[in-house]
Amino acid sequence: MSTNLFDVETLAAEYASKSPQDILKLAFEHFDDLWLSFSGADDIVVLDMAWKINPNLKVFTLDTGRLHPETYRFLEEVRKHYGIQLEVLSPDQQALEAYVKEKGLFDFYESGHGECCGIRKIAPLRRKLATVDAWITGQRRDQSPGTRSNVPVVEIDGAFSSVDKQLIKFNPLANYSSEDVWNYIRMLEIPYNSLHERGFVSIGCEPCTRPVLPNQHEREGRWWWEEATQKECGLHAGNLIVKS
Repeated sequence: MSTNLFDVETLAAEYASKSPQDILKLAFEHFDDLWLSFSGADDIVVLDMAWKINPNLKVFTLDTGRLHPETYRFLEEVRKHYGIQLEVLSPDQQALEAYVKEKGLFDFYESGHGECCGIRKIAPLRRKLATVDAWITGQRRDQSPGTRSNVPVVEIDGAFSSVDKQLIKFNPLANYSSEDVWNYIRMLEIPYNSLHERGFVSIGCEPCTRPVLPNQHEREGRWWWEEATQKECGLHAGNLIVKS
């Protein structure tokens, strides 16, 4: 359907307290060109929920070239377990080679993660999202009190919409807690990334992810050398925009 006919504000209010499955059904009912973004971490829960509603769902993942070996193996396990095609998005080769040639492989420790994430994550994602009408994420409000506490269950994507086209973004797990996620994983015995067994909670690129200690928030394991309240790579840059 046309995104212009999709009343985001009304539906966001109506579905604010509904189950993730209800939100996913809403997404599938309204959009054919709908894709689920899977990172290889605990967003396996939203993939499992979506697959049980529509086994033909379309899924993409970002391969930055710097993921943990465990994450690559998990992506392949998920592809086989669910019998799905997993579209793997890669960085532009020329842009990446130029960046590494100029600044090396670990510039982000000195200059911040923004430029590296821009090349390895944001540019490939932007190319993909420019071709679709709506996408599904595994974002939760409890993942980052600094940037995700107001994530709605459905929204207009302020970061990747264009002047000519509104992109609709569904966040079915917005109301879920980490405990809810792991209760789901354990009860239904679905696959999960083995890094979780080693203290990794929020899983990204290998150089930028580390285990967290007891009572640390999960985002403290990401970009730990940077300012603590803005732990976003740009995939969900709209979370950094102050919403009234």
